[in-house]
Amino acid sequence: MASNLKVLQVIPKLGYGGAETGCYDLAHYLAEKNCKSIIVTSGGPLLKFIRKEKVKVLKLPVHLKNPIALLFNTIALILIQLIYRIDIVHARSRAPAWSCYLACFLTRRKFVTTFHGTYNFKNKFKKFYNSIMLKPNLTIAGSNFIFNHINENYEKYLNDKKKLLVIFRGINLEYYNPKNISEKKIKALKSDWGIEDGKFKILLPGRLTNWKGQTNFIEALNILIEDYKNDRFQAIILGSDQGRNVYKKKLQSLIDRYNINKKIKLIEHCKEMPLAYAITDIVVSSSIEPEAFGRVAVEAQAMEKPIIATKLGGSMETIVNNKTGILYKFDDPRELAKNINSFMEMDKWALNIMGVEGRKNVVKKFDVEKMCHSTLNEYKKLLDL
Repeated sequence: MASNLKVLQVIPKLGYGGAETGCYDLAHYLAEKNCKSIIVTSGGPLLKFIRKEKVKVLKLPVHLKNPIALLFNTIALILIQLIYRIDIVHARSRAPAWSCYLACFLTRRKFVTTFHGTYNFKNKFKKFYNSIMLKPNLTIAGSNFIFNHINENYEKYLNDKKKLLVIFRGINLEYYNPKNISEKKIKALKSDWGIEDGKFKILLPGRLTNWKGQTNFIEALNILIEDYKNDRFQAIILGSDQGRNVYKKKLQSLIDRYNINKKIKLIEHCKEMPLAYAITDIVVSSSIEPEAFGRVAVEAQAMEKPIIATKLGGSMETIVNNKTGILYKFDDPRELAKNINSFMEMDKWALNIMGVEGRKNVVKKFDVEKMCHSTLNEYKKLLDL
């Protein structure tokens, strides 16, 4: 029975990314279903939101990749499994997955992984290192894109006796709900960021890194002004540089070169992402490499905001093109500028209709409740419950 189920999730750090929030959501869902729910992690900002009376957190240096740390974590995980009588061990990253695999081999516990990204595999050693994610009893792919990626690139590591399936990642639809957003908080955030009400507001969320395509976004905004004579906008690039100071300076230099400092705001962090979406008119995801899932696109649609995203990876599964958003060629700032201009030329009614369709799409396919329910069912199947 589910009430007797004891699940241990292992993740390097509990930040605000898709893997981390998925771990957080599942941990609390399991607790609500009367399962024993434990997270092993090295730390992270999301820890302070964990309901400690529901979910137990144990700290280990599972973010480290060196052999000594892996061995130490293996021993510690063996002890944790025995002390808490764990049934399922679920690893969400490669380094801890190696420790979990060894520990489960010795304790005979059921082992699960979630294959969260495409991962770098430029050489045979790196591909072998990544292949640990395919050694458990069950490997979960967060999208059809990831499922196909695994089958195309890791065929020799696949085993008919091991299960590989897709469970779409989901988001909390109560948290990402425009009806639950306070007008007072919206006004406060606009004031804090210096956002003017009369401008068309464009949001690009995501950590500052080259593959997220912030440079293409800036290029597109310059084209919007130069070619379309359209400067009636306020753009927000929201994300931390996570120590990539050189890249952030590169973005600022590009903004300076085009003399569009007043048109673009670089914001490092927002405590409540639904608020960031709430103050904008449209959202952009300009990634130049495939998103494993495309969380920004799903969050934007849940908040009833039209989304423009690159025609790559998970975004092609989460967006209904020309109905909930627009997909464009990833390396073409001109096409991005054209699409932004098209949205700016739309009336409010048309934008709202697209936003409403976006939320319907997410409610149907990407509710976190469905993700957690499907995962729990797979746990039960492993244990023949």
